[in-house]
Amino acid sequence: MLLETLLPLGKVDPGLRAPEIPLDLHSIASEARLLEEIGYDGLVVEETKDDPFILLALAGQATRTLKLCTSVAIAFPRSPTVTAMSAWTLQKLSRGRFTLGLGTQVKAHIERRFGLPWTPAGPWMREYVSAVRAVWDCWQNGTPLDVKGPHYNINLMVPLFNPGPIEHPGIPIHLAAVNQLMCQVAGEVAEGVRPHPVCTPSYIEKVMLPAVRAGAEKAGRSLDRFQVCMKPLVATAANEHELVPKVRDVRARIAFYASTPQYRAAFDHLGLGDLADRLKLLSRAQRWEEMPQHISDEVLHTFVTIATYDTIGRKLCDRYGGVVTNCEFSIAVKSDADRERLRQLARDIQSEGDARARRTILGAAA
Repeated sequence: MLLETLLPLGKVDPGLRAPEIPLDLHSIASEARLLEEIGYDGLVVEETKDDPFILLALAGQATRTLKLCTSVAIAFPRSPTVTAMSAWTLQKLSRGRFTLGLGTQVKAHIERRFGLPWTPAGPWMREYVSAVRAVWDCWQNGTPLDVKGPHYNINLMVPLFNPGPIEHPGIPIHLAAVNQLMCQVAGEVAEGVRPHPVCTPSYIEKVMLPAVRAGAEKAGRSLDRFQVCMKPLVATAANEHELVPKVRDVRARIAFYASTPQYRAAFDHLGLGDLADRLKLLSRAQRWEEMPQHISDEVLHTFVTIATYDTIGRKLCDRYGGVVTNCEFSIAVKSDADRERLRQLARDIQSEGDARARRTILGAAA
């Protein structure tokens, strides 16, 4: 069993498994209860091989205090009304424990995997979130539904399809982001941002958070409760010997990310544009096996937190404590000893607190 732990620095939230690992749907309830029992605050699930809303429904039914979050659900293939309904249902089921994490996906996937026409993601996501909130407002407060924009014209809600008010209508929305425009949109309309794993602490602090603050200022919104949640690149194992294959795998992952044009800004920020260009050419030629050798040890350690289990929590806090409120990663659980190790990891990170991150996000002096 793999636990993908979402660890707020000062709190602790988790998820279910790394995206490349097949998930046993019948074990979700027991895994969620385990996370709740050993002290984690929440659970996140990705939309890769399974529907995240179904997974979280299973987890929510089995738990009482564990927070639940999509990390992330792909927005654009779903109507805003469909997404609003899924989130509303999960919020009712969990009695207020759900956070809706949304992502755009890249152009090729929207066009060729989902069969939709592509338009610029920033304005589209801004309109999408507004539409979701309008549907919720209609259900909760009876506000007439009147969404008009370039992408959506939504103005019909008959009683048969109106679920009505719920006890906890304030569902937070988090947006996945790399580039400045989406960060600004998150500051305008969302309660949190989810940096991609290639976003280093420097990139988050100097590029992403200023854009978030600019968006919040434009919209006249406060960032007092705003969250920065990410799953950083991590290589961790019980001992140095077991770390070797983990480091090899994550080196290949960096090479793949660097070859992806949508993540170019995070590499340009560090003066690694030439590296990204070389890897993009290799990926287009499908010379995958050659790509990891272009990731030097210096680049590796710039993007990856590498440590054994006994020190990984402290290293993550040291690296991300000033810029991230929530941090996620996956660790295998095969025994009672593993369970106790995860319990201690939660305590280690909780003891660090999140004051440094809060000051940075709000724009105050660190």
